Amino acid sequence: MKELMDILNKIKPGAVFEGRDDIFDSGLLSSMDIVMLASEISDEFDVDIKVTDIIPENFNSLNGMMKMIERLQDEDI
Repeated sequence: MKELMDILNKIKPGAVFEGRDDIFDSGLLSSMDIVMLASEISDEFDVDIKVTDIIPENFNSLNGMMKMIERLQDEDI
């Protein structure tokens, strides 16, 4: 999860992500931030994030992002 936190802090320095369940819905990250986040996650975790994966359920919390990453890694096996 450290890698994910590093990515988020690079995109939005100073923002608080831990303990939140509304990262996507609240507008904390802009649409451009979400695109950058998806790209950075793809590169860091070697996964292919599709447009259909960019939904609130996958991006509203750190836990949701990690579950998506793990699911995508499992799909690539």
